[in-house]
This record gives sequence, C-alpha cells and structure tokens, in this order.
Amino acid sequence: MKTEKTYHLFTFFSLYIAQAIPMSFFATVLPVLMRQGEYSLLAIALLKLIKLPWIFKFLWSPWVDSRTDSVRDYKRWIIGSEIIYALIIFGVAFLNLRTEFALIIGLVVFAFVASATQDIATDAMAARSFERKDSSLLNSMQTMGLFTGRMVGGGFLLMLFHRVGWGKLLPFVALFVLAALVPLVLNRNLKLRKRETKNRANWKDSFRFFAQKGIWKHVVFLFLFYSGLIGILSTLTSLMVDLKYSMAQIGVMVGIFGSAVGIVCSFLSGLLIRRIGKDRARRIISVVIVFVAAYFLCFTLAGGFTRLIMIIGIVLVWGTYGMASTMVYTASMDIVRDGREGTDFTMQIVIAQLSSMIVAFGCSRFGDMFGFVGLFAFELLLALVSCIYVWIYQSKVYALKSEKGEGE
Repeated sequence: MKTEKTYHLFTFFSLYIAQAIPMSFFATVLPVLMRQGEYSLLAIALLKLIKLPWIFKFLWSPWVDSRTDSVRDYKRWIIGSEIIYALIIFGVAFLNLRTEFALIIGLVVFAFVASATQDIATDAMAARSFERKDSSLLNSMQTMGLFTGRMVGGGFLLMLFHRVGWGKLLPFVALFVLAALVPLVLNRNLKLRKRETKNRANWKDSFRFFAQKGIWKHVVFLFLFYSGLIGILSTLTSLMVDLKYSMAQIGVMVGIFGSAVGIVCSFLSGLLIRRIGKDRARRIISVVIVFVAAYFLCFTLAGGFTRLIMIIGIVLVWGTYGMASTMVYTASMDIVRDGREGTDFTMQIVIAQLSSMIVAFGCSRFGDMFGFVGLFAFELLLALVSCIYVWIYQSKVYALKSEKGEGE
C-alpha cells in the first residue's frame, strides 16, 4: 500500500515536471536575452503576459470538471493536452528567434493554453486521488515537480542553449514533455474518491467559489502571501546581468542551484505542515519572507553583492519560495468543493498568480524609477503587510473541507 502511494506521488511529480520545463526555459532565456538587449525592467516584466493562459484558465476549468469523472477521463485530458503542448514546442524550434520573435511569442501562448488545461485536469485528479491528511505530501510533490522542471528548463537547458542554440534544443524539450507522461500511462491503480454531487460543473461555479462563508479571508491570504518574494524572484536575473554575471553563470546559480534548494525546501515544508499544522507553518513562513526581503535591501544599500552574498540570497529566496508554494497549494487543495475540484483549485492558484503578476509589474516599475534599492524596499513593505495579516488571520475557512481539527 505504501509502495502504491509512492508511485502515485511519482506519477503526479512527473506531470508537474512536464508542465514546468518548457515554461521555465522560455521564462528564463527570453528575459536574459532582452536584458542583454538593454530592454527596461518594465518591458521584461511585460513578457510575463505570455503566462496569461494560466491566469484565465479558470474560465474553462468548469468545462474540464464537467467532462471528467473517471481516471480514464482525466488521462484523456492530460495526455491530449500534453501532446498539443509538445507539438507546438517542436514547431517553434524551426522559427528564427530574432526575426520571428512575435510569432514565437504567439505560439508559446497557445502552448501555455494546452499546458494550463493539463494543469486543471492534473490538479483535479490529484485532489480526488489522496486523502486530506496526505495533502501536504501531495502538494510538496507538486512544488518539487515544478522546481525540478525549473531546474532543467531554467538551468541545464539555459546552459545548453548557450552552446547548441534554439533549433537543436527545443525538439528534445518536446520529447521530454511526452516522456513525462509514461508514469501516468503505466499507472493502472489510481483510484478516485466518489463524488457526492451528481450535478455537472458550469461556468458560474468559478464565481460561486467566492460565495462560501469565510472565503474572503482566505482570498486575501492568497493575494498577499507571495507578495514579498515575487518582485525579488522576477528581477533576480536582471540584477545578476547588471552585476556582470554571464548567461551560463545565471543558469547554474539560479536555474540549477536555486531550483535544487527549492526542491529540498518544498519537501521539508510538506513534512513541516504535516507535523505542526497549516496555521503555525503559515506564520513561520511569513516571517522568513520578511527576512528575505530585508536581506536583499540591506546588501543593496551597502552596495556589496559579493558572490557569497548572492549565493546566500539565492538560497534564501528560492528556499522560501519553495516553502511558500507548498503552503499555498496545500491550503488551496484542502477546501475544494465536491465535483468542482479543478475549478476551485484553479481559481485559488489563479488568484496567487494574478497577485504575482501585479507585484512583478509594480516592483519592476519601482526598479526602473528608484533602482534596486526602491524595488527591495517596496518588497519589504509588502512582506511586512503580508506577515501582519497572516499573524492576525484566524479564519476557520479550512474547516469547510478539512477533517475536523486537521492542520489547525
């Protein structure tokens, strides 16, 4: 039984890797090229608009929920979406990065639509495949899968891109996306909890999520929790470019080393949440976020970003981001409604992602106007606001779907 659960966790781990590798590659290599081309921080931040499908996926998540009931249904959605994802990536390999940049961006957006659809189905199937008591372990696998994908896409592939180029690299990325489906295809023992409701989900369910009692305190938490980290994460590579780090160095330090730290901390945070509960873990992580923002502000003011200080900063920001991500995913999966698993989880993660996009734009604007000192000062202010909110946050919204007393 324990071996079976481990294989189920590995299955979802692989699916989240498949999502993250191409997205991380595009999200890392394009900003670096733009910064080397002397684009402003705001222009680079606008590149995040390619992830809009992941913001608007709540619009079609009820449609996925209404057409999935069995494991076979979920597999069809996931495998079909990933095949489309891989085919678009393969096609992009034949385009010229410099002369057909606009077309590449358009195709990447369509690829992310397919990836977002896979994510909806994967999250819904995950919510129905595990008991509530195992949600922190499941969501640590989710975060670890995403960080592993980032390590490969934003680290190893960035280094390979520097050596072999666009056209030779992307076909292998597409093949890896398909290979990550193998554990799901071979897994014949997945079992889903039966749904109590017989009503099919519809487009109104995305908005009915907000009608639940006490839900708005949770929504504010989702909107604030990442805010003290995102601005640092979104501009870290630009800071390193300004400090004369090469693309290869950025790939190793951020893409590989930073993501590896995120993987470890994601796993440890899953164990921490399981041991001390969501409320206490949430408060501890909020304090750590304040410390991270203060660290970057202090050393920017001191004007002394040595390599050791930068490495420590990368450990802090990526490790804390891994912990915060596991916390957000666990808190979100615990309160999905029966028959609306994909819809509700998607809506909650969209809120966090939308907040991240707004914060990234705001911090980039502060960076263009006031430099990195202004950017990190703004991040510290956001981190303090988030921390204060978390420490006074006493909502029992998790009791909506959690087992009585669990995690509280």
